[in-house]
Parts: sequence; C-alpha cells; structure tokens
Amino acid sequence: MATLSAWFWNERFWLPHNVTWADLADPAPGVEYPKAVHLLSALPLAALIFVVRILFERFIARPCAYMLRIQAEAIRRAQPNAVLEKVFTSITKYPDTHRLNGLSKQLDWEVRKVQRWFRHRRNQDKPGTLTKFCESMWRFTFYLFIFTYGIQFLWQSPWMWDTRKCWHNYPYQVLSPGLYYYYVTELAFYWSLMFSQFRDIKRKDFLIMFIHHLATVSLISFSYVNNMVRVGTLVMCVHDASDFLLESAKLANYAKYQRLCDSLFVLFGMVFVTTRLVIYPFWILNTTLFESWAIVGPYPSWWLFNGLLLVLQVLHIIWSYLIARIAFKAMLRGKVSKDDRSDIESSSEEETEITKDKTVPSPKGENGTNGHSVTAAWAQDHGSWGEQ
Repeated sequence: MATLSAWFWNERFWLPHNVTWADLADPAPGVEYPKAVHLLSALPLAALIFVVRILFERFIARPCAYMLRIQAEAIRRAQPNAVLEKVFTSITKYPDTHRLNGLSKQLDWEVRKVQRWFRHRRNQDKPGTLTKFCESMWRFTFYLFIFTYGIQFLWQSPWMWDTRKCWHNYPYQVLSPGLYYYYVTELAFYWSLMFSQFRDIKRKDFLIMFIHHLATVSLISFSYVNNMVRVGTLVMCVHDASDFLLESAKLANYAKYQRLCDSLFVLFGMVFVTTRLVIYPFWILNTTLFESWAIVGPYPSWWLFNGLLLVLQVLHIIWSYLIARIAFKAMLRGKVSKDDRSDIESSSEEETEITKDKTVPSPKGENGTNGHSVTAAWAQDHGSWGEQ
C-alpha cells in the first residue's frame, strides 16, 4: 500500500521541477496551502446539501409549483405480473415484435395488452412535471447562489483582472478562506448530485450524467491537489454563468410559460456561446497554455490538466452546435421542444406504434429533433468541468 501511495503521489508528476511535497507541508505561521485531506470535508457537506435539497423541494419548491398550478400527474400503474416484470427489468423495456408475440402466447394475452403493460410500466419510472419542476428549482437556486458568490469573490481577486497572477509564485500560493469555501462547496454539490441519482427516479441519461458528475468531481479535486485553484475558480465561474439560466428556462417550460421559456433559452444560448466559445478559450486556455508555460513551465500534471481543458473545449463546441440546432428547429416550429428524457407516453403514441407495427420507439426523432430536445442537451451540461 505504501508503494502504491508513493507511486500515486509522485512529486515529479504533481509538482513543478525542484518542488517537493515537503516544501508545501510546513508553510509559515498563518499560511495554508491546498492539501488533499481538505477535500474530505466535501463529503459531509455533500450529505448536508442533499438533506437541504430534500427539504427545499418539499417545503419551498413544491408550494411554488402548486401556486403555478403544477400538480402531480396520476400515472396509471401496470398490473403486477412476474413474467413481464422480469423481462422489463432484466431484458428490455422496449420489446420487439417477436418478443411481444412470444409473451402474448405465453400469457394468453392480446399483443396490444402486452404492449400497453410495457407502456404503463415505463411511465411508472418517469418523473412527472412536478418532480422535474422541484428538481430544476433546486438547481436554479444553487447555481444562482454559487455564481453570485463566485463573481463576488473573484471581483476582489487580482487574478481575475490579470490572469498571469494565477501563476506568480506558483505553487506557493496561499489558500484563503473564501477560496476554500468556493471550491469545497462546488465539489460537495457535485458529490450530492451523484448521491441523489441513486435516490431519484432513473432517467435515460443516468449513466451519462453519472459519468459527468464523476468527471466534474475528479477535475475539481485534481486542480485543488496541485494548487491550480486560482485558474480553477475562473473555470468554475465561467461554467456557472449559464447554468442558472438553463434551469430558469426549464422552470418556465414546466409552468407552461412558453414565451418566457423561449426567451430564457435564447438568453441561455447567447451566454453559453459567449462564455464557452469566447471567454473560455481566449481567456482561460490562453493563461493555462501560454502564460503558465512562460512563468512556470510544463510538467506532467500540467500536460494532463491542459489536455482535459482542451477536451472540455471540444465538448463546448459540440454542445454549442446542439443548442444552435435546437434553437433553429424551435424557430421553425415556433417553440422550444420538450424534455424527452422523462416524457409520459400516451396511448395515442402506442396506437401509432401498433398501426405501423413498430413496438420499439426510436432513440432518434422521438420529438422531431433527432432525439436531442432542449433539456436532453441541457442534461449533459450542468455547470462544471467535466461535462462541463
């Protein structure tokens, strides 16, 4: 175990040349540098945030939804059937024609009745509008809070106005209380999102979002351990800038304020493109690639960090394309498309499937947008580094 630990914390990977962990372990009195052990405090804070979220959704978000006349939908539950439940949970949620015919013969049911059972069963696992509204209101509240805090903190920080100060005297840069709280709160929030995924009703993008949250946690932790926290705060703030607009547009959509939803989505798209395709590459990547090279010089974790940031830029381009495509199609249709991650399937959809003899809904084109609704694209971008 000691050998593995020594290999993982190899100074020649994590730190610039001629710097050791011992140099950072014993700072002057009153001075604190980021340490890996600090990240452990994010775990109990994540649990607290998770509890706060539950209370917030129940006692604040839900009453707000009721005032907007958003009620819990009555979902028709599938009748208990051990054979079909086993197929649903272990094999497929969308049985093809051959399997439907086999189940029909096995149960002595009509094919349409088997198909209807699977539709009702799928609907049981899909959150209704009330659930989605409460979740989005919680995220909106947190994103707005953390963005406001980040702007207030960075406004007083010299490296916001001169990014070369992200690297002056690196890695001997003091960890201020404000910087520590900013980092740990962001990290704890994404830990809490990972926890809540296992409590929430599972959606189509469960695995994608889990990987995203894990990547976000990893990048925040990585930048903290090797004390790239100054530039890390810039990255977090740039990503947080559009997230609360995204959630506000979703709230308007759930409340059926379509014009407000469309306006907020346009604003979100403008801020997203500006922050991710202009500010991020020309301000942040410029300092991490070129200014840091001139002031500190490259070393192994520097290469990894910049490589991840460049991958992030590629994702920004892809998401910007998806947003532009959604906006274009919305203009043609006259409104933003719905959230296809958790729609409730209707009987009319089923009748269409029966008529066409297609029992497996296509993963593309479910809502006329080739499978990419506004919130499907949104779902892959929740304000941070990895899907972000």
